[in-house]
Amino acid sequence: MNLVDAIEKKEMKEQPPVVRIGDTVKVHMRIVEGEKERIQVIEGVVIKMRGAANRKTITVRKMSFGVGVERIFPIHSPRVEKVDIVKHAKVRRAKLYYLRELRGKAARLKEVKKAPTEKKSKVRSRGKKAKAARKKAV
Repeated sequence: MNLVDAIEKKEMKEQPPVVRIGDTVKVHMRIVEGEKERIQVIEGVVIKMRGAANRKTITVRKMSFGVGVERIFPIHSPRVEKVDIVKHAKVRRAKLYYLRELRGKAARLKEVKKAPTEKKSKVRSRGKKAKAARKKAV
């Protein structure tokens, strides 16, 4: 590990948010105005991710009064308080630049439902293991 990696590792967050392309997220950003600090929440779709380790950034696009606004957030920045994932979407691209040209309902992404948290055991119907399982059940 060289000197740059050692410095970057020290500056990284312990548990960065797990964000994917197409997720709708709420980014809680710390804003300093004069001597006052406040938290501003920006909700939008992640259209781009780039970088790795300490330099990882996400680009979030939202519509503000009919105008598309894109903002780049460094994931490991101390100004980013937290990133909440509102919903996941099914996408087949690494960069969603095509959303810039779309308007209204056309700009929606198909939502992916979350999988149930309970794990179901597989029920085997054939083979030696299935026969052994049936004998145990009886």
